[in-house]
Amino acid sequence: MFDKGVDGFEGGMTAKKYISLTKTSKATATRDLQDMASKGILKPQGGGRSVHYELKFT
Repeated sequence: MFDKGVDGFEGGMTAKKYISLTKTSKATATRDLQDMASKGILKPQGGGRSVHYELKFT
């Protein structure tokens, strides 16, 4: 994601995209994305089942 920059993933990173890239389970993908958001690496957009994440550069 970082290599692609702000516009690298159209619509942001979703659990479904993360699963396809990392070959993990849905539970692991969700946990990893939430962990990165809590550490300030990703910024969640939207909510519920339609949440997606963008890199947080600031």
